[in-house]
Amino acid sequence: MYGKAFAPEYQGELGAELSVNSSYEDVLAAARRARGAAGTPGDAARAALAEAEAGRRLGRVAEAEDAWRASYRSARAAQDAAGMAWALWSGGTLARQCGRLALARRLLAAAVAFAEQGGDRLAHGYALAGLAETGRIQGDYEAVAELHEELLAQARAHGEARHMVWAMSGIAQMHRNKGEYEKALELFEESVRIAEGADDVRGLAWSLRGVADVRSVLGETAEALRLLSKGEALCRGLDLAGALAYNHKMRGNVLYRARRYEEAAAVYRGALEEFRAMSEPRGSALARLGLVKSRARTGWPYDEVVAELDDVEREVTRIGLRHARDMVRAFRAELSAGRTAVPAPGATTRRSPAVPARS
Repeated sequence: MYGKAFAPEYQGELGAELSVNSSYEDVLAAARRARGAAGTPGDAARAALAEAEAGRRLGRVAEAEDAWRASYRSARAAQDAAGMAWALWSGGTLARQCGRLALARRLLAAAVAFAEQGGDRLAHGYALAGLAETGRIQGDYEAVAELHEELLAQARAHGEARHMVWAMSGIAQMHRNKGEYEKALELFEESVRIAEGADDVRGLAWSLRGVADVRSVLGETAEALRLLSKGEALCRGLDLAGALAYNHKMRGNVLYRARRYEEAAAVYRGALEEFRAMSEPRGSALARLGLVKSRARTGWPYDEVVAELDDVEREVTRIGLRHARDMVRAFRAELSAGRTAVPAPGATTRRSPAVPARS
């Protein structure tokens, strides 16, 4: 059993005023008002935490960075270890979003320690979840799969729907990336049901994206696009800039798999602009990969494709994205193997033959 989703990052008076489904523009405005009226360091820490989280999810990186640091300083002044843990969790999550994974691990590990010191079970669970997600994003599944399962069990035991959806969709993503599509679909669809039952709109949007991904892999293009359209509407309703960009990137993936390469390229370009606007290097790298693959299928010269792939590989290696690096290498090998194929009429340059379209 589980209850309605709630947002533990909204604390004090903000916790009564805001819900997990509050628009992030509304959260930001309320947090700034509360911060301006704060009478104690503890009040200031809680208001700045909400401000940091709203700024992060709106893609306003510099503002989010300033706010989580202010939250930490205020919590430290109040000698509030749990407050320091929440601020470090926010900072670690922002660092991961910005592709600074080593910094994310340091901040999140410190958050775990302060949460233990302060006796805040929720902060401890969220910080551990942050470490687990950082490892999953890097592709280190063996190291974090068990932690995901443990956190899911804890969330079930305490009836915390929002955390259940997070853990379940993370486990589903690992199954999907290993090619275990039936298990991934089962978990993604369960997370959709839980998110709907708990009124967790953000979790629902991410879970729908996961279902759409697997449905697309299984050849159900129309259903995948329908699910993404539903998820897009949810993202827009909550001002979820990051989730919306990833939704668009997934739409590009679906169109690419359906061999609608020109449409895919246009969608990837839009997603890339969104990721760059919020300084999100992981999403930018994945959108670039999708874009160059789509261009390769529509006649881009081979040497230009390979040069772009090389640059994307350097970027994902710098960030530490093992799964993305493997995808780059697999596509490069596919192109190399297909160079002997006859190019499409007119799709040539003086330097090299165009990449042949997939048959």
